[in-house]
Amino acid sequence: MTNAPKAGIVVVGSLNADLTIYCDRLPQPGETVHGNGFAVNPGGKSANQAVAASKLGGQVSLIGAVGDDPNGTMLLDSTASAGVDVSRVLRTDVATGVAVISVDSTGENSIIISAGANGTLRPAAVTPDAFKDAAVVCLCLEVGIDTVIAAAQAGHDAGATVLLNLSPYAEVPERLARLSDVLLVNAHEASFFLGTESRVPDPEAIAEAWEPVRSQFADRGLQRVLVTLGAHGSVVLDSLARGTEDQITRIAPTRVSAVDTTGAGDAFTGAVAARLAAGDSLADAASFASVAAALAATKKGTQAAYPSTADVEQLRDA
Repeated sequence: MTNAPKAGIVVVGSLNADLTIYCDRLPQPGETVHGNGFAVNPGGKSANQAVAASKLGGQVSLIGAVGDDPNGTMLLDSTASAGVDVSRVLRTDVATGVAVISVDSTGENSIIISAGANGTLRPAAVTPDAFKDAAVVCLCLEVGIDTVIAAAQAGHDAGATVLLNLSPYAEVPERLARLSDVLLVNAHEASFFLGTESRVPDPEAIAEAWEPVRSQFADRGLQRVLVTLGAHGSVVLDSLARGTEDQITRIAPTRVSAVDTTGAGDAFTGAVAARLAAGDSLADAASFASVAAALAATKKGTQAAYPSTADVEQLRDA
């Protein structure tokens, strides 16, 4: 009798209360503009990714920290209601993390985060038993780097695919790079990671133009990389693919009328995690995630805007 393959997703990281102001345009430095709406919503990259993955059929658990305050309660209730196991989210006497977000009339945003309780999440919270059923471990950089490394090590030791979303951008220690099976970055983060002498191709460039970028990531020990390109789709750089023609795959964008792009990247990350846990190839996971992220941008807010698998399949078939 063979054991069933692992299918769980463990997300380690941040939970934030999103304080969002909607406005016609984002202010310039030193400028005040009028807003035309305000909302307080559950957010934080890791909570968002966990909810997105759960809504898309993933078996998700979340490790993080919130304050013993109303925002913390809101986050736990929202995440749990999406089917995420929040039993490993700690409550502390430090206020829940907050993101202050401005969203303009085209759906573009600017975000400032205050870590709050997220800064109290220590490596000791990342225990091996939390990863025993994990097929994918999903990480970002909104908590301390020591905790991220501990989670990556625990995921690696459990045989899970470690998915690192390099956001908000920071230098990646060599150990974390070695432990990361899939790196997910946007074009700006890719440029920062590779250095000022490297040039990321134009978003509309053909697949072959990405070969130098694939090679540079591989030289840094990162064999499988997803680069998101906003409205231009994404590109999959998979140096482990058998044929050279499969090592670079352009994923076409999904065209929608964007209302709020806040959290669309988290929807993409959560969708990738869900599909990798289900056994998809990296390219197939990215193709599915492109549609999920596009749908997320068609509604205000983050978690409440995230689609179900049926929503994604309906748009893919349209």
